[in-house]
Amino acid sequence: MATIRDVAKLANVSTATVSRVLNDNGYVNSETRQRVNEAIEQLRYRPNDVARSLFKGSSKMIALFVPDIKNPFFPELARAVEDVTNQHGYTFVLCNTDDNHEKEITYLNALTQKSVDGFIMVSSTICEKHLEHVTSPIISLDRRFSSNISSVTVNNRKGAREATAYLQSIGCKKIAHICGPQTASNSKDRLKGYLDVVKYEAWFHSDFIVAGDYRFKSSYEVTKELLTKHKDIDGLFVANDLMAVGVIKAAESLNMNIPEQLSVIGFDGISLGLTTTPSLTTIQQPIYEIGSRAAQILLELIDHPEQQVIHEELEVTLLERDSTKRRE
Repeated sequence: MATIRDVAKLANVSTATVSRVLNDNGYVNSETRQRVNEAIEQLRYRPNDVARSLFKGSSKMIALFVPDIKNPFFPELARAVEDVTNQHGYTFVLCNTDDNHEKEITYLNALTQKSVDGFIMVSSTICEKHLEHVTSPIISLDRRFSSNISSVTVNNRKGAREATAYLQSIGCKKIAHICGPQTASNSKDRLKGYLDVVKYEAWFHSDFIVAGDYRFKSSYEVTKELLTKHKDIDGLFVANDLMAVGVIKAAESLNMNIPEQLSVIGFDGISLGLTTTPSLTTIQQPIYEIGSRAAQILLELIDHPEQQVIHEELEVTLLERDSTKRRE
């Protein structure tokens, strides 16, 4: 494999001159530049990307942190980020963190050393103090972790209110909620939206709120406990679609009919909801738009570091399917 020294020798120049041509940095006369480029082509020389990134302080790389790659919401989100960044000549790096703080920090430190140009982060554990040493632009996605860091989210509280009110409108008398991680801002907002609708109802009790972790398994287990303890629950608003699928399976194991005995509504609008039996009623996020906007804003921040913090909040849509009773 050819080295920069081989190129310099063939072009009869110094390695510093070859480096200036490669990085388009500093003056090189046109004749010398042509000679270097011909040597590069002849030797099929490929520069070391790490070395170039250290020299230029830029790697043309974007990193996306997601907490659970098994949740279909995040691959759909990642596709949008990848499409936009690739269109602008950036390499896309996907990091699955398992919502583990130590893993997030390890990824962050490693990629910072490689001069990654920007970070898009979905995190429930990161806060501003953890990012003090990071000079590259950062945007938070799906959930906010600092007012000083740009973000793209949806109106989670409004969507949760709509979901809970919808269950009331189809005749549900006692509506429970399975929330997400207590550290996630979107989970907190969805819980607030649920409480906006039910907290003054005579039947409401804090036992009707149970904690999940945005994953299928935990949702399945807590739902069985909840429905066994409170057999009169006839509506369930679930903080994300993956957990809502767990609810459907748990109800099935208890021989409960959905939607006749229990109406279930999720939040996200992932394609998985179309494959369940019954299909899942949900609050749909504009997933692709969220990812693409985050990528666009990050690229703007990379090109214009002086730009002010941007917070965008997109709207959600109710999708009526078969896991809820029809409106009378």
